[in-house]
Amino acid sequence: MLTSNPNDIINTISSLIQISVAPVFLLAGVAGLLNVFTSRLTRIIDKVEKLDNYVNSKEKKDSNYKEDERIIKRRTFLIMRMQNTNLAIFYCTATGLMIALVILTMFLSELLNFHSSTFISILFIMAMASLIIALLLFLREIYFTTSFIKSKKSTFKSQK
Repeated sequence: MLTSNPNDIINTISSLIQISVAPVFLLAGVAGLLNVFTSRLTRIIDKVEKLDNYVNSKEKKDSNYKEDERIIKRRTFLIMRMQNTNLAIFYCTATGLMIALVILTMFLSELLNFHSSTFISILFIMAMASLIIALLLFLREIYFTTSFIKSKKSTFKSQK
């Protein structure tokens, strides 16, 4: 609990702010990752909408139009990427939430004078596990994208 001595209060708060700087930087990094993930998600959604618009325009022109197998595969692939990226966003957001809870708990434990090291440790471990999952999902997204580009190039070469 904060003491009634103004100098002690200032020193305690100053110390808490110094200790919370590292998690705040981590929170800023997570925000940057979320920006990357949401940008990728937006691009994927734009591609799905473009495919859907193409199919809709073909259906309007020809009522007997059937989607090409390539379009169906491409749309399925994009939906899989979208779901993967959504999961990465979920885990990255959970990471940010847990880091924010670490910072909040650090301040509250001092203000309300309770022992929080175990809770903070568990939250931090969970945050790191969540961040690892988000990054693995992002790696998977990168792999999906590069594998599609490679398959596209090999298809193009075989058509020549």
